[in-house]
Amino acid sequence: MPGIDECLLEVMKLPGARGAAVVDWTSGLALGTIGESPNGDHEATAAETAEVARMAAEQPAFTRLSPADGGHPAAEAPGPPVEDVIVTTHDGYHMLRFVETAFDSSVFLHLWLNRSEGNLALARMRLGELAERLVLA
Repeated sequence: MPGIDECLLEVMKLPGARGAAVVDWTSGLALGTIGESPNGDHEATAAETAEVARMAAEQPAFTRLSPADGGHPAAEAPGPPVEDVIVTTHDGYHMLRFVETAFDSSVFLHLWLNRSEGNLALARMRLGELAERLVLA
C-alpha cells in the first residue's frame, strides 16, 4: 500500500500527467505535490481545488442517491458521496478523486493532465485504484 509520495510518483507515470497533489479539502492544504502546478504555485492550486472539492462534496444534489434508490443520503451508502470531479479546460483535464479514509475522508488526489497527451478514462481508472490503496499516516 503506497504512501503519499509513492502514490504521487505512480500518478506521474500516467500519459500526459503534468502535476499532481494530495490535498485536504477542509483546510485546502497540500499534503504532497509533484510535477508542475497550473498556476506555478502548488499551495495556491491546492487551496483553489479544495474549494471545488468542498463545493461538490457538500452539495445535496451530488450527495443524494437517485429517487429509484429511495433518495436516501449517500452517507448511508458505502464510500464518499462523490467519487471524483473532472474539470476540462482548453488544454488540460483536472481530476479530483476523493479518498476514503478511516477518519474523516477529507482528502482527494488532484491530477493535472495535458489534454492532447492524456487519456481521461485511463487516468480516472488508475486514480480510483490508487485512491483505494493510498495509506495516509
